[in-house]
Amino acid sequence: MNFKNSMSYDRLDIISVKNKIDRYLINTPVLRFDFVDSLCNCEVFFKCENFQHTGSFKYRAALNAIKSIPDSYKKRGVITHSSGNFAHALSRAASELNISCYIVMPSNTPDFKKMSVLKYTENIIECKPTLEAREHMTKKVMRENNLFFLHPSNNMDVILGNSTCAFEFFEENQNLDYIFSPVGGGGLIAGTCIAMNHFSKNFRVIGAEPSNVDDAYRSLISGKIETNKSTNTIADGLRTNLGSINFPIIQKHVKEILLVSEEEIMNSLNIILNQLKLVVEPSSAVVLAALIKNRDNFKNKKIGLIMCGGNIDFNSLKF
Repeated sequence: MNFKNSMSYDRLDIISVKNKIDRYLINTPVLRFDFVDSLCNCEVFFKCENFQHTGSFKYRAALNAIKSIPDSYKKRGVITHSSGNFAHALSRAASELNISCYIVMPSNTPDFKKMSVLKYTENIIECKPTLEAREHMTKKVMRENNLFFLHPSNNMDVILGNSTCAFEFFEENQNLDYIFSPVGGGGLIAGTCIAMNHFSKNFRVIGAEPSNVDDAYRSLISGKIETNKSTNTIADGLRTNLGSINFPIIQKHVKEILLVSEEEIMNSLNIILNQLKLVVEPSSAVVLAALIKNRDNFKNKKIGLIMCGGNIDFNSLKF
């Protein structure tokens, strides 16, 4: 596990991480759509992590994190608490590397997400659908089985794994003016910041967040980690809070987080699914929604949008 200060990583660290996990990854495509360029009055580039293994960028994070744990724990196993993409990603990464994996999941986790994890591990432990219950159950199982805990977003190896997404984006599109990243637990946008800080000083990283869960937006204003009283958003991957490791990175490098309404997220998702024919989850649609809402501020610019994942339950959506 890495114990360096989060600000002390350089471009060689990012390249080293990319080399360490590259053979397991899909170098996901970057796509352009005339419809979106015309709609937004700028050039828009979609980095499609919905095509990554397990359907999200979190496979990058899980791979780097599990490959970085102490060797003694590789014989015992890892554990995380997650109801979605990180659970799926970590269970597959552990299976690839023949490491035991335990997943603590809330009892109200949709069946299709449980089935995704069960393809790789039978060690799913259910708990009450509260953060307190998740953490309590995780600590209990971790102690009983002497496991290594990997947090889905507030872990430096997770963040460095995420940085490889922006690194790939930069390698293919070195003239971007902005990269928009969705903000949930903060691991993706922090990784994006680290990569862009070292490979191009001309990029600006913009966060996009649902107004209903605007803790990151408020955290940048207050200078401390804020929380949400409600998690009522269709963008279920963005309901989590920032952490003590990723927040300082975000504070240093992100100057702006744009907020979007539930209606704006759904309208954006409708465009992506029906006009662009891309299968993405609502969390991915947040970045396009933010660009559309603020398009006058980005006229004639080159904009990169990270489509963070494509794990969507169509039965839950009503347009």
